[in-house]
Amino acid sequence: MQHFTAYLPDESATAAFGAALARALAPGLVIYLHGDLGAGKTALTRALLHAAGHQGTVKSPTYTLSEPYRVQLDGQPVNVIHYDLYRMASPEEFLDAGFREDFDGRNICIVEWPEKGEPVLPLPDVKVLLKVSGLGREVELQALSEIGLLCLDRLSYAPPP
Repeated sequence: MQHFTAYLPDESATAAFGAALARALAPGLVIYLHGDLGAGKTALTRALLHAAGHQGTVKSPTYTLSEPYRVQLDGQPVNVIHYDLYRMASPEEFLDAGFREDFDGRNICIVEWPEKGEPVLPLPDVKVLLKVSGLGREVELQALSEIGLLCLDRLSYAPPP
């Protein structure tokens, strides 16, 4: 599957979708999260990380720019690194911080506000677009690589009743 869309009517649907996405992850994925402030980028990432087994708090890395997490996928330990580039003044900050080294084909990198890191940010495997719609949000996923296609093929989500 190259494309997926869904309507997430509330926070529980967002959490359920995050859990479904967590089950579809594979090491090495680069995921871009696009959406306006308040569209649910961090909420989706939080749900994904908790579903992948992270027990602690998941905070937005707005000021730290990145937060690493260690989870288990298919019984194997994997690093998931959550980036929020909103406060970056230039793409060079991304390079100066050494973040590019994290995109090593083993870590899963989830990037909010990726446009702030262009053109030095590695290309995504999956683009996630979130948009506020009514009381909920619309989510659209686009697979942009072989590993991205694998992720979307593994995605199994049915909206809660």
